[in-house]
Amino acid sequence: MAKKGNRVQVILECTEHKESGMPGTSRHITTKNRKNTPDRLELKKYNPILKKYTLHKEIK
Repeated sequence: MAKKGNRVQVILECTEHKESGMPGTSRHITTKNRKNTPDRLELKKYNPILKKYTLHKEIK
């Protein structure tokens, strides 16, 4: 019987874009190990609408 994996897909959403009120959203999909990082993920990713690197937080 196959063991359930600890890796899960998560969606990261831009925090600066959400606050700016501009239309559209910047979202990235990545994976994380649920056992090693149980809290929400925060990474700096590129936002093509704002044309700069911004803080993206995990949403659910």
